[in-house]
Amino acid sequence: MIQSELCRMLGIRYPVFQGGMAWIADGTLAAAVSNGGGLGIIAAGNASGEWVREQIHLARTLTDRPIGVNLMLMSPFADEVAKVVTEEAVPVVTTGAGNPSRYMRDWTAAGIRVIPVVASVAMAKRMTRLGASALIAEGGESGGHVGELTTMVLVPQVCDATELPVLAAGGIADGRGVAAAFLLGACGVQMGTRFLSAAECSIHPVYKEKILKATDLCTTVTGRRLGHPVRSLRTPFARAYTKGEFGGMSDEDLEAMGTGALRRAVREGDPVNGCFLAGQAAAMVRREQPAAEIIQEVMEGAEALLRKASSWVK
Repeated sequence: MIQSELCRMLGIRYPVFQGGMAWIADGTLAAAVSNGGGLGIIAAGNASGEWVREQIHLARTLTDRPIGVNLMLMSPFADEVAKVVTEEAVPVVTTGAGNPSRYMRDWTAAGIRVIPVVASVAMAKRMTRLGASALIAEGGESGGHVGELTTMVLVPQVCDATELPVLAAGGIADGRGVAAAFLLGACGVQMGTRFLSAAECSIHPVYKEKILKATDLCTTVTGRRLGHPVRSLRTPFARAYTKGEFGGMSDEDLEAMGTGALRRAVREGDPVNGCFLAGQAAAMVRREQPAAEIIQEVMEGAEALLRKASSWVK
């Protein structure tokens, strides 16, 4: 069985995190992933602190294993959520879409393991100095907010830049991706898109069907003009947004166009006005499975590959 220092640090069986997917990663999904041996993560997204508290309590009724919370730093409720995770003594906080430095001291003082998502070496070094427990190096293949570097390029550079444990994220959906991540220097992985197919994932059936039918060229990146690029499935919404982005639409109108689009995809399955976030690995997601089965399948696949790795060396 593959284990790493992350397992020992966090008390989890497998070095697998479930991505903090806004409007998607609730207490039910997080508990299912944690029960499966990984680290389930509740995504705060743009939700209020009280909603996050409710989901933490829900998850704790479904599992006695560690769970985490992801704080999206662009959220207007970021301060509120940061306080809630401290009050609830959440063991792990991951962060995305920004710089968590303003909260790091309070969290680390409370004994919370802070594991930021980083998309550059400079941010990795900064988070190391500020006292992060580990880092998630996320390549641009991932769904949602993305950086410029690919996972293949980013992960080894981040590993070289810090002594902290590093998780690889972006484009990982099976044992091959996990094995590759370890050979790049990571000691764990974070997967988001693969868990969209989890039986415990509550996205609209239309969303899940789109993931299961995805092809290799099914995603696109929008939002670069506004400074927060996002990867999603190619849909009427994505095409309309791209047209507006490069066709002279004002920044204000673009922001208004995107408001609520993810919710419409997740809750309503709106095929026209919904923004269906997904990574490039969507085409590798082929069936709905329980979260625990996904983790076991991925890790067993990685273990088999790593056992055979020596056959390449003569």
